[in-house]
Amino acid sequence: MTRLRRLLACLALVLTAGCSGAAGSSPAAPAPRTHESSPAAEPSSTRTSAQATVSPSDPGSTSGSGSPGSPRPHNSPRATTTAPREADFPNARTTGPRIRLTPHATGNLSIRTDGMVIKGWDITGSLDIYANNVTVIDSRITSTNWWGVNLRPGHSGLRVLHTTITAVPGKGPDNGGVDYAVSNMGTSSVEVGWCDVSVFGNALSMGQGHIHDNYVHDLVPFRNAGGEWQHTDAVISGGGNTGELIIRHNTLLNPVAVDRGASASIGLFADTGHVSNTVIDKNLLAGGAYALYGGGDGATGITVTDNVFSTRYHSNSGNYGAVTAWNTAGSGNVWRGNRFADGTPVTPEPAG
Repeated sequence: MTRLRRLLACLALVLTAGCSGAAGSSPAAPAPRTHESSPAAEPSSTRTSAQATVSPSDPGSTSGSGSPGSPRPHNSPRATTTAPREADFPNARTTGPRIRLTPHATGNLSIRTDGMVIKGWDITGSLDIYANNVTVIDSRITSTNWWGVNLRPGHSGLRVLHTTITAVPGKGPDNGGVDYAVSNMGTSSVEVGWCDVSVFGNALSMGQGHIHDNYVHDLVPFRNAGGEWQHTDAVISGGGNTGELIIRHNTLLNPVAVDRGASASIGLFADTGHVSNTVIDKNLLAGGAYALYGGGDGATGITVTDNVFSTRYHSNSGNYGAVTAWNTAGSGNVWRGNRFADGTPVTPEPAG
């Protein structure tokens, strides 16, 4: 028994030596790359704002050059926080028609039947609505008219859902331009939801309505019939509204240069009266002279909450800043939770 144990012990020593020799003869593993040698560690720009690593084709991308001549607002030192992803906002994959479409060369079609539903149409033309409770859903509109869809005064109940609304640059009636993707000329609410909107100068134009889950992008500048650059806005309200305007969870992008007419991503202007009763909540905004025009001195009942101001076009979201014309003292006005893409709070300066 003792002899067997000695024999086993000797065998173990031989095996151990053999294993050690094999390990010693194997090539050394390559040294890990140091952090300093990684291309990811090299500075990519001299900008102070943090940038999210999202593809430029993604609507959540914060890449893109800022405007070097833009004045920087005092409230936007965005150098210390990490940019959150913006990909959860509406984009080309979450908007537009969900079904196969049938071509309809309608031209500039007037709708005069109450309750009409237009579904699955690939329209070459535009829709002028002289009826109540009309629904346009799962369709595409390619317009060369002043508008894609227009609701006339005295009518109500228009809904435009899951529809692509675009135009042909240079073919519109306004000196080759096209003005409104959806226009509300009346005093009733219009719903626009899950739509993919592009090209038009003032894409969604209304004083009252429910604008939600849309992707507005690639506005095209043009000189209007007066020979001036048309002001461009992803959403525009001229004031004097009689109902509530809700702008919630949209991607609203205005890439147009200021010297070609860029105005805002959301423009609340007191053109026809004071702006009131407006909710701007959980949107992604980028571009324009300012990303948001807040309604001016007389604006009341304006709630602006939890919006993200992207820096994809300009380092301050808009060319000159994120927000202007905000009436801090206006009755019922609320500013809360609004931030740049990197998480830095946006604090507007008072209107005046």
